[in-house]
Amino acid sequence: MNLKQIEAFVKVANNRSFSQTAKELYLTQPTISAHISALEEELGVQLFVRTTKGVRVTEEGKKLYLYARQMTELEENIKTLFQKRGEDEASSQQVVIAASTIPAQYLVPKILAEYNKLYSNVQFRVTETDSAGVIEEVQNHTIDIGFTGSILDKRSCSYLSFYEDELLIVTPNLPRFRKMEKEKMAQRPDWILKEAIIMREYGSGTRRETEKRLRRLGIDLSGMNVVANMSSPEAIIRSVKSGIGITFISRLAAQEAIQAGEVLAFPLPRENSHRRIYMVCNPHYPLPKAVKQLIRLVKKMYTPQNGTPLAEGAEAKDSSADAEGFSRAEISASEEETSSFSMSASEQMG
Repeated sequence: MNLKQIEAFVKVANNRSFSQTAKELYLTQPTISAHISALEEELGVQLFVRTTKGVRVTEEGKKLYLYARQMTELEENIKTLFQKRGEDEASSQQVVIAASTIPAQYLVPKILAEYNKLYSNVQFRVTETDSAGVIEEVQNHTIDIGFTGSILDKRSCSYLSFYEDELLIVTPNLPRFRKMEKEKMAQRPDWILKEAIIMREYGSGTRRETEKRLRRLGIDLSGMNVVANMSSPEAIIRSVKSGIGITFISRLAAQEAIQAGEVLAFPLPRENSHRRIYMVCNPHYPLPKAVKQLIRLVKKMYTPQNGTPLAEGAEAKDSSADAEGFSRAEISASEEETSSFSMSASEQMG
């Protein structure tokens, strides 16, 4: 005896019809008949009598009906209880996010604003730290999800790229830089060593990507004239506008100043200047329902599959690993199972 057989019995007793019950339960009529026959065989009684007018419940069937109805009602109560509990948890839970500077200041606020249009009663706590700090918190499972511009640990963290940013050289809008821009001198890397440079702080994803790419260009980092290290992208842009020096910075951080003509922007010489922004989680722990909803939203907002480029002015790159990662996250979110991200080595920058 099982609940499906009991449910079929109660429905047939209520409907006085095998065919109507089959329609309501989205089963075939032979399946309903098999459920009833199995019950009758197990109990050793006849539950229904078929007549020209339909189906009649026997006296033994009426006795069973009293208990069977209670069983189906209890089943519905259990489902309702835990469904409501799950909805309450999703609607009242706190989601803890850690994000490195660029996504924290330029992407996460927009994402959360869109989330709040769709879902209510979810409180977010967002902390801003460097990329190394984000990864450490993910490793220790002190946050639900992180946003970072670097891949640091693949053993205890899973990454999903969702946005393509660009690393730029940004200079004051001065005649000598405008001349350099016009004469394409910026395509040669040696000019960088002649300039005062403002760098992001140690530990930031932007600095890590900058140093990696400069080494590929053959630039001796110890030979650069670094006049300041700053953690705030806004402070760096203001310093560049003031003529203190040049910098290497995310297009997201410099976009407004570039469009306003306050600074000039150059691509890294002979380098692919694009860089990826990632969501990162600990795959050893299940994700809360609200976080799964957040993953789905980010997919909708930023993936090229939905017709939205990964970054303004950047060619969207949809590798098979990206598609696989988003697909897994979406399936997990829709089924409300443990979500995990995947990314192949080919996705890593450099």
